[in-house]
Amino acid sequence: MSRDQLGTVFLIGAGPGDPDLLTVKAQKIISKCDALVYDSLIPLELLELVPKSCQLHSVGKRRGHHSVPQRKTNDILFDLAKSCSSVVRLKGGDPFLFGRGAEEAAYLHKKGVPVQVVPGVTSGIAAPAYVGIPITHRLAGSSVTFVTGHEGIDKKRPAVNWRSLAKSSDGIVIYMGVHNLKFISAELIAGGLNPQTSAAVIEQGTVIGQRFIKAPLLELFDRVQEENLCSPSIVVIGSVVDFQVEACSPEPAEVTFPIPI
Repeated sequence: MSRDQLGTVFLIGAGPGDPDLLTVKAQKIISKCDALVYDSLIPLELLELVPKSCQLHSVGKRRGHHSVPQRKTNDILFDLAKSCSSVVRLKGGDPFLFGRGAEEAAYLHKKGVPVQVVPGVTSGIAAPAYVGIPITHRLAGSSVTFVTGHEGIDKKRPAVNWRSLAKSSDGIVIYMGVHNLKFISAELIAGGLNPQTSAAVIEQGTVIGQRFIKAPLLELFDRVQEENLCSPSIVVIGSVVDFQVEACSPEPAEVTFPIPI
C-alpha cells in the first residue's frame, strides 16, 4: 500500500458465541483479512479463520477485567488502516446494537478510512432461541423492545425510563441487565407491569455452559441470586416466555473465550 492509501475497515458482527452463527459474508472477509481487532466475547475458534499472516489485536471489555479505552481502539483501527488493505473489527453480536459500531464507523469515516458494516446475529434473539423462547409471538402482543441494562443505578435520571417502558412494550429484551436486575425489576413493577409477568434469564447463550431460569418478574432477581447466574446474560420479560418450546433448542457450541466466562 502507498502511504497515501488507506485500507478498508470491516465492522463485523461475530454473532452471540456459537461460531456456526457467523454469517457467510463475515467468514469470507475474515478469511482474507490482514489484521483483526477483536472483543473479549469472541470465541478463539473464530480467530482460527484468519490467514497465518494476519495481525491479531485484543481490545476486549469485560466487567472486572482490564479494558481497552474506546479512544485507544479507534487509534488502533486507524493505524492499522494505514498499513493493511483489509482490517476486520470483530464485535460480539451485531456491531450496531449496543456495540459502539456506529461510533467507530463515524470516527473512521471522519479520518477518511473506507469502512463497511457486516451485520451479525444478536444475542437478544439467539440466546432466547437456544432455550426455545421466542421474542415475539402472535398471541403475546405486537411489540418488543431491546434495551441496555448497563447503566449506573445511582443516576438521578437514568437513561432508560423503565417505568414508562413497562406500559409501552409487550415484550422486553435486556442486554447486560443482570448486574442491575433488582433495580430494573422494581422500576418495571412500579411502572405498572404485573409482578407475575413471566420472565427468563439466559446465561452464556448459544455456548457451552449455557443456563437459564424462568420466574415471575417479582421473583426473578432472587432466583438469579440463588442460581448464581452472571454476565453475559440476556433477560426476557413478557408473556412470550410462556410460549417456550424447549424441544426446538439447538445444542450449545463448545468454544473457548480469551477471558473465561
